[in-house]
Amino acid sequence: MKYHRSVLSNGTRVIIVPVLGVESATTLVMYGTGSRYEEKKHNGISHFLEHMAFKGTTTRPSAREISALIDGIGGDFNAFTSKEYTGYYIKSATTHVNLCLDVLSDMLKNLLMDPEEIDREKGAIAGEIGMNEDNPMRNIGDIYEGLLYGDTPLGWDTAGTPEIIKSLTREDFIKYMGEHYSAHNMTVVVAGNVHVESTFKEIEKYFGDVKRYEVKSYLPAHDKQTKHEVYIKQKKTEQAHFALGVRTVGLSDKKDRFPLSVLASILGGGMSSRLFYEIRERRGLSYYAHTSSDHYLDAGYLATWIGADPKRVEEAIKVTVEEYAKITVKGEITEEELTKAKEFMKGHFVLGLEDTRSIAVMYASQEILERHLTDPKETMEKVDAVTLDDIHRVAKEYLDTKAMSLAMIGNFEEPEKFEHLLK
Repeated sequence: MKYHRSVLSNGTRVIIVPVLGVESATTLVMYGTGSRYEEKKHNGISHFLEHMAFKGTTTRPSAREISALIDGIGGDFNAFTSKEYTGYYIKSATTHVNLCLDVLSDMLKNLLMDPEEIDREKGAIAGEIGMNEDNPMRNIGDIYEGLLYGDTPLGWDTAGTPEIIKSLTREDFIKYMGEHYSAHNMTVVVAGNVHVESTFKEIEKYFGDVKRYEVKSYLPAHDKQTKHEVYIKQKKTEQAHFALGVRTVGLSDKKDRFPLSVLASILGGGMSSRLFYEIRERRGLSYYAHTSSDHYLDAGYLATWIGADPKRVEEAIKVTVEEYAKITVKGEITEEELTKAKEFMKGHFVLGLEDTRSIAVMYASQEILERHLTDPKETMEKVDAVTLDDIHRVAKEYLDTKAMSLAMIGNFEEPEKFEHLLK
């Protein structure tokens, strides 16, 4: 997939990805900031600010005016916040890209930040936090990262807490934007059936005057672990949900990232993977079971996520540990498994890039986090290059059954009940 990368005079990075054969385009603005860049007293402000971007500007003073404009072109608009980046996008017909650039630049340069609108949105965000708390399948991820990284930015919930959200003021938002929303901390991507030269000129027109200034960095990850750690969020649920895994490497590691991803695919990447078959199909212990390899800039983990009958959750944990040991201790992996796992990864990767939004997010996040662009063909070549020796090596190095982390949501009170299962 061919792309065109350039940098404006103010440091704003621009990526244009022509996608032939489609009538849509996604216009995306992404900043290199998220919840791990926050102070504890302002935890959740990155996500809150993302909400406020659509609530009015000095030229378009109401949320309704902005939404009516985008609805009027049949566009789809939204935003998202992670721990390391924040993105704002509009997906539209290619004929409306200029308007999308106009609206997005207006939102990010001329935010109104009406105090009354801020107060109203506090209730919506508190409701969003409550919904996440009520969804254990989703919430277990936050619980697990809280166990891994503790009371540090990587361990905090991206959405913050209701108490902190209620305390945020207009001045807090303005200060935060002044510390992170700099031109050189921003990437603008347009992916779709667009003309490169004319699109670049429009981007330069709308974003070339964004100010540049020093930005705040993040605190290094706290991820040292030498023994088993167990945390239980006590909650009455029909299913017990748990995450069991180990610390691995950050995005900067070029040697082990792809072998770890293939290892995760072998363990729990699909419905025919080891853990899904053993836990769901053979034993009927859970509805879902999957394994993923996830990476931040300077930290990462491989973990298995399972929802199980509370009466059989101990068995599910035991089986997961045993499957880890089969690879780590016994090296039980076949060439057939390796090939299947790699094809599964490549197939899902390709399917995930079938729309312009996904393409835009892929390139923007690469630029923000890695300062390097890898096209889909190169990514699949790196997956194909993983060997059995690579899998054995990363399994022995990282899948350490002496230092696993187990986070759980369920009606259990004693972590000690599960610690012996990890030995």
